[in-house]
Amino acid sequence: MSNLSPYTPDEIIKKSTVSFGAAFDYTIDVWQRMMLFADVRRQRGDQYRAHMSETAPNVLSFPSEFVMDGRDLPRPVNYGLLRIIPPENRPVDPEKRPFVIVDPRAGHGPGIGGFKADSEIGAALEAGHPCYFIGFTPNPEPGQTVEDVIHAEAAFLERVIALHPECEKPAVIGNCQAGWQVLMTAALRPELFGPIIVAGAPLSYWAGWPGKNPMRYAGGLLGGTWMTALTNDLGNGQFDGATLVQNFENLDPANTLWKKSYNLYANIDTEAERYLGFEKYWGGYVLLNDVEMQYIVDELFVGNRLSSAEIVTSDGIRLDFRNIRSPIVVFCSRGDNITPPPQALGWISDLYQSDTEILTHNQTIVYAMHESIGHLGIFVSGAVGRKEHRKFATNIELINLMPAGLYQAVISDKDDSMARADLVNDEYVMAIERRELADVRQIVRNEPESDRRFAAVAHLSDIHVGLYRNFVQPWVRAVVTPQSADVLRRLHPLRISYEHWSSGSLLASAVEGAAAVIREQRMPVASENPFLKAQEDVSRAIVWALDAWRDVRDAAYERYFEWAYSSSLLSALSGLDAYPGKPVRPLPGTAPEHRALVEQELLRLRGEFEQGGLLEAGIRALAYVARSHPRVDERQFNLAVELAPSLAHLSPEAFRDVVRRQSALMKLDADAAIAALPVLLSRAEPAAIRKAAEVISLIGTLDGLSLDERNMNLGKMIDVFHVAAAHAEKTSAAGDESAGS
Repeated sequence: MSNLSPYTPDEIIKKSTVSFGAAFDYTIDVWQRMMLFADVRRQRGDQYRAHMSETAPNVLSFPSEFVMDGRDLPRPVNYGLLRIIPPENRPVDPEKRPFVIVDPRAGHGPGIGGFKADSEIGAALEAGHPCYFIGFTPNPEPGQTVEDVIHAEAAFLERVIALHPECEKPAVIGNCQAGWQVLMTAALRPELFGPIIVAGAPLSYWAGWPGKNPMRYAGGLLGGTWMTALTNDLGNGQFDGATLVQNFENLDPANTLWKKSYNLYANIDTEAERYLGFEKYWGGYVLLNDVEMQYIVDELFVGNRLSSAEIVTSDGIRLDFRNIRSPIVVFCSRGDNITPPPQALGWISDLYQSDTEILTHNQTIVYAMHESIGHLGIFVSGAVGRKEHRKFATNIELINLMPAGLYQAVISDKDDSMARADLVNDEYVMAIERRELADVRQIVRNEPESDRRFAAVAHLSDIHVGLYRNFVQPWVRAVVTPQSADVLRRLHPLRISYEHWSSGSLLASAVEGAAAVIREQRMPVASENPFLKAQEDVSRAIVWALDAWRDVRDAAYERYFEWAYSSSLLSALSGLDAYPGKPVRPLPGTAPEHRALVEQELLRLRGEFEQGGLLEAGIRALAYVARSHPRVDERQFNLAVELAPSLAHLSPEAFRDVVRRQSALMKLDADAAIAALPVLLSRAEPAAIRKAAEVISLIGTLDGLSLDERNMNLGKMIDVFHVAAAHAEKTSAAGDESAGS
């Protein structure tokens, strides 16, 4: 029998002893992890109860002071304006434009924009900008509407402008839901805004990539927004934000059901603080009024009327993003399954039919795309805060300076060997590159047949909501009471998950005591333990199974949606077949008044080719140098500021106007604009012209062009300036001789 085994008896005993020891160590580790895990979850329950008992719960990690209460406005809202108090060792520059961060009210409480040091608020403070924050309380004011919130945000910006009368208009950051809210405010009151950054903000709600982004099908699968109306009525006129959060969690069942908890369990010795910090935000549910929520789903998510300029306020004002005069930065990510890039960028191809239209509307749009970060990571990730948000903040004046057109912000690692690397103040360098509308269309990949299906959903939704309001709503409202609505909210699964286990629960004190002892006598298992490796294999298998189930579910949702809303019956019922040749989505079009204004502006521009002086000539020259490769990075901007102190007498907005004017002349007729350079330079002193040529030469070598392209264009411009300087010297000398004689 001994010949049947490859091991000797001693080897068998040794291996058995090792296996027993590994199993014993693993068992001890599992027991300790379970107790520590249960204790962290107990702390989560305590934290949730304490957080929700606060008057204005938030997760801001920066000290602040109250500036303005939205409840005091003529149309009261549950929003407020806070001033972020900068650290004593890093005061802000009072002459820099202020930043205003607006957090989303999409189920969670406020503060995510300043959740940690490496955040949007942190980046603005580090760049030396005064910083403000617009937050909200959990309960809306009676009768509060989306329009009321828009007017409140405008009032808050008016206050910020009044507090900084010598500064340029505030730069405003809107996260997620706050992004479309900020843009609606800017369309209504464009004069209040400096550069606008919208991060992870859905703006074109029908857009998405086939095989991905299943959340956009929810309205169609539910038959429209009648269920939202029902939920509002069951909540006695209020919508529970926990329901929105549950929709987010359903997108990734592997994370919701396993990965988040397992990550805490597997890294219990190091993960508790980060886990509790995030759960404080994730469990801070807020409420919305029924009129707010119904407006959002009817007008935006199902109706998709925002990106086609179809929304008209109660005051009769059309909310058209083309009215916005400030640069708009759209920050999105390919890894975002809640606001994918097509939904963040689709409004551009919805509103504009050509690149010329963007120019004639004098609008500057810059988009930046992360390759992998998820939706919350856009606001929460420390890596994103240290990279993208820091670069946006430190280069906000460069962004503000960009002339009308479509661009992409590209952020790359700094190479110390690059020319003038000292002009970059951290480890990343940001460049802004010209793009065309075709580039956005390639990302959005809009399909007419897909739009037709969503249009059918919108039409049928209106029918279903009308039926519900006429035949069901009166009965529901008759039986719902404030008490029944409160019970339903308390019984929400997500709320129960936070409330069922805390220090007030049975056995909680025993777990707390055991965890305290374990932390003093912790015996973590070795990383090479075979049972620990088996545990990791099982975890990966669970994640794979849940991901596979999610993919099958999402594919089924998509196929059913396409099958149902492609049917002739639903097309006929929705009225889409009444006029077969009519587009399902009305193009926003251009008003005759706008065309007349553009023609008038072009006529005025044609008379300005010979107007200006050295500054205008220099801007035209730089535009000519970069014409074959329109790209500018922060080194060029910082060098221009360093080498051209004469610009100090111009405000950023005045300088921006000059740049945009000269860029428009170059686009209108570059040959005529360049031919007029000698006339412009004749108004300057020879020394100033030569100094300008030196500045242009230095800036031109940092533009990313190949040597041949750069030498050809740059050399031509330098020759023009030197010839003008020589001519000015001769003219000056001749004038001196004439005066002497």
